[in-house]
Amino acid sequence: MTDHDDGHAISYKVLRRGTPVRSSDGVQLGTVRRTHEAARENIFDGIDVDTPDGVRFVDAPEVARVAERGVTLTFPAAEASRHMVERESSLARSMRNARTVRRARRMGDRLRERWDRR
Repeated sequence: MTDHDDGHAISYKVLRRGTPVRSSDGVQLGTVRRTHEAARENIFDGIDVDTPDGVRFVDAPEVARVAERGVTLTFPAAEASRHMVERESSLARSMRNARTVRRARRMGDRLRERWDRR
């Protein structure tokens, strides 16, 4: 296990975007993109992690420690694909549908025409 000086433990609410996310064996898996919370209960729900393979979601029970300069997860790097769920944006989900893409393109063309005519 590699020791990293991550600093003092902090609240998930002040965790900064771009903070390194490491597995339990010290391998950097990515960086923090955003944190999630269950607003009603005011509890930590998980984090989105920017990885070389895209954005992945890590559920709160899989996060061992949130610190100033790093987040440590409960699993080793070899098990990352099993624990980190692929997360895509709502725009990417909707753009998978070809019909939606055509509609969006037409709407953009119409808006451009209106703009040019003004």
